[in-house]
Amino acid sequence: MLEDGAANTLTQAKGFDIKGTYSTSAGELWAIDVQLVRPNTERATASTGDQKVEAIILGETAYFRGQKFLAARMGSDPLSQNLVKAAGSSWWKGSPSFIPPMKEFTDGAAFRATFLGSANTQRQDHQTVDGQPAVQLSGTRADVFIATTPPYHLLRVHLKKDVVVDAMAGADFHYKDFDRDFRISAPTDVIDFSNLSTLPPVYTVVSVDTSRCARPCVVSALLRNLGGATGAIGPSTVTFSLAAAISGTVLGTCQATVAPDVGYNGTTTVSCSIDVTSQPENAAVVTATASNPGRG
Repeated sequence: MLEDGAANTLTQAKGFDIKGTYSTSAGELWAIDVQLVRPNTERATASTGDQKVEAIILGETAYFRGQKFLAARMGSDPLSQNLVKAAGSSWWKGSPSFIPPMKEFTDGAAFRATFLGSANTQRQDHQTVDGQPAVQLSGTRADVFIATTPPYHLLRVHLKKDVVVDAMAGADFHYKDFDRDFRISAPTDVIDFSNLSTLPPVYTVVSVDTSRCARPCVVSALLRNLGGATGAIGPSTVTFSLAAAISGTVLGTCQATVAPDVGYNGTTTVSCSIDVTSQPENAAVVTATASNPGRG
């Protein structure tokens, strides 16, 4: 009766919440809070170290938010990291595979096959989980805690040492909020990295023109926008620096604001004047660096 109740409530509940921790094969300890709504809706928060990611999964469509999590999964090249900075704390579309499937912990039939029946060899009564009376069923895979009153909700699953289920080791999950309406819906203003025009402006320097560099030194740069035209918390800027070619001594700088913004793959030019305080010992080099504030 207890085992049937635990498995059936996982299958029949409109939704429930799982909260706890687990470790990956790489040794990362993750803390998660997952809210599931049948048949295929999920909202999750997961964190490890200084990385935190939020996820909303609606069928085959998944949305994520978490800049450091995104940075760790993008390329280390400047363009990829510029896209991460531009995304800021916005939601973006991604693959549902970023979140563990957890089938053995959420599907009644899979849970029964993995943790109940012959998988259990011991029973301990008079246990308590989160203030609720419970029965503990233990075996080689896990300790399973089930409420002692109907409908016998599953309360907790704690994997035994060295047991790995769904690519998770040391999992310790608590279950609550059965049949709660979590009101999960798709986020708005989502970034789609397959369509970079959904990003705020991401300018990169194409070329620098120093043909008018005298006193003052008027410099300009041709820029290309790899993102869209809206959504940034502030305007993009370009900083020009004039430095001695041999010593590298900076002789002067100036900054130009990009305005108005241009659309995806569009080009624009910005210019400013560098007040040169001293003559270089021979030649000088002008560099330009774009700064894109993104969505913050």
